[in-house]
Amino acid sequence: MLALQPVDTTAPAFRPDPITQDEAAAMFRAVLNLFGKWELTDEQAATLLDMPVRSYRRWKAEGPGRVSRDGAARLSNLMGIHKALRIVFSDAQRGYAWIKAGNSAFAGSSALDVMLGGELTDIMRVRRYLDAERGGW
Repeated sequence: MLALQPVDTTAPAFRPDPITQDEAAAMFRAVLNLFGKWELTDEQAATLLDMPVRSYRRWKAEGPGRVSRDGAARLSNLMGIHKALRIVFSDAQRGYAWIKAGNSAFAGSSALDVMLGGELTDIMRVRRYLDAERGGW
């Protein structure tokens, strides 16, 4: 007969910054590469990151300054979108092109059009769609 094992149900300690600044800087560098693959303009990239174009260009040239919680969430969701696209499409180029293609799930708009709404929730909407398509949550 199998014995039941106790399950630890204590909540983990609260972390005010779940992503460190070093991790956020690494994600920023990865997202810069992703934006290149997506062929985004600096204006589009700045909108996705919710920052002035001038600041985006400075960060792109010199590395990021302090990344806010919202900024870290945006970077994390963009990386999640990239991961989902790599799972859904065996050909990476098709995944990169998908971002700008019209999609019935977004009423004919592209995923990029949705994300350029500028809100974190717009980026999350695309990520949730892709996670559902790939069979994840």
